[in-house]
Amino acid sequence: MIAVTRDLAGTPFEHVSLVDIAGNDGLLFRSATSGRVGLGCAAVVDVDRAVEELHKIERRNDSSADAALLPLAFGCLDFLPGASATLTVPELSIVDDGLGHRYAVVCAAEHDIDRIFGSLTVNPPPPPAANSFHVTSPIAISTYLEAVTRARDAVRSGKLRKAVIARPVVVAADHAMSIHAVLRRLDATFKSTYRFSIHGFVGASPELLVSVSGATVRSHPLAGTTRTTGNDEVDAQLAAELLASEKNQIEHQAAIEMVRDSLLPFCSYLDWTPEPSIIKVANVQHLGSLAEGHLSEPHPTVVELLRELQPTPAVGGHPRASAIDLIVNSEGFTRGRYGGAVGWVDAAGDGEWAVSLRCAEFSDDRQKARLVAGGGIVADSDPEAELAETQAKLQAMLGAIIRP
Repeated sequence: MIAVTRDLAGTPFEHVSLVDIAGNDGLLFRSATSGRVGLGCAAVVDVDRAVEELHKIERRNDSSADAALLPLAFGCLDFLPGASATLTVPELSIVDDGLGHRYAVVCAAEHDIDRIFGSLTVNPPPPPAANSFHVTSPIAISTYLEAVTRARDAVRSGKLRKAVIARPVVVAADHAMSIHAVLRRLDATFKSTYRFSIHGFVGASPELLVSVSGATVRSHPLAGTTRTTGNDEVDAQLAAELLASEKNQIEHQAAIEMVRDSLLPFCSYLDWTPEPSIIKVANVQHLGSLAEGHLSEPHPTVVELLRELQPTPAVGGHPRASAIDLIVNSEGFTRGRYGGAVGWVDAAGDGEWAVSLRCAEFSDDRQKARLVAGGGIVADSDPEAELAETQAKLQAMLGAIIRP
C-alpha cells in the first residue's frame, strides 16, 4: 500500500462543502477552520497501534505541498476508560488545512491510485422528504431523577466532588433518515463546533478533548451550562449568572484541574486560562477554559494523551473511578460512544479529538437514532433543573433530525 497526495486546487472539489463530499456514508471530522473526509476503507487498525500501522505506509507527493500528507485514520472511543476500539484508514481522504489548501490522499495499491482518485464525487443536496417521528425515553424519568439525587448525595457526603448523570432518548422514523441532511443542518447551525460522522455516529460537539500538532498540545474542557433564548440581552444576563454561579464554577474547576494534571507530566510547559470564559453555541452556553502547552521529547501521540484524559470530569466526574462506578450502577443504560471521544490521528501521532457530545447513534437501517444528554451534579444540584438542562442540550440533535 502507498499513500499518494494530490492537489484539489482547480478541481470541482476545491471549494465544495466537506459535508457534501461525505454524504450519507463518508467519514467526517471538521472544526470551525479545517476538516477531513474519509471515503472507502483501506484498512482497519487498533486504536493503540494506529500510529505504528499508519507509519508503515509508504508515501509519495504528487502535489504542490512541500511533502506528502500523512495517511490518517478516523474513529471513536467509548465512554469507559481503556475500552478497545478500531479506527478506519480510508482509501481516499480529503484534507482541508483551513489555510486555503485542499488535498486528496489515496491509500491503495499503486495500480488503484488513479481509479480511486477518479471516483471522488460530490453528493447533491438531499431531496425534501416527508417523514414522521416518534420520540421516546428508554428509561423512566424517575430513574434519571433518582440517579441525580444519588449523585448529589454522594457529593454532599464527600464521596465525590462531581458526577455527570445522563439520560437517553430514541427517535424512531417511518422512513430512513438522511445522515447527509442532518449533517447539512448541523453544519449550518453549529459552525463553531466539531462536526463529525463516523459509521452512523453523528454530532456537533462543542468540546475539544485534545489535539496534537507537532509539539503543541491543546485541550478546551467545558463544564457548567445555561440555556440560550435568542435574545442577546437575556443571553448576556444568563451568561453573567453562569459565571457567578458557585455550583457551575465548582463543576468547571474539576474539569480543568483534571486536564491540567493529566497533561503536565507530558509537557515542558502548560498554560491555561486563569478564569473560564463563555462558550456560546446555538442552543446553550458553557463555561470553557483553554489549556495549551509544549510537549516534551519524546512526544506522546494524540492517542496516548486520549487514553490519559478520557473520560474527563466534564462527562464522567471526579474522582474518576468512583464517579464512573456510580454512573454504571445508577443511570439504567449503557452509554457506549456517548461521552467518549471522536476524531482522527495521522502517521506522526498528530490528531484532533472532540468529546462525543450533542450526538446521535443511527441504526443500520437509519430508522432509529439514540441521543443522550447529561449534566454535572454537585452538592447544590436540583434534579428538576438538571432534567431541564438535558432537555436544552438534546435540542441540538433533535432539531437537526426532525426539522422538516
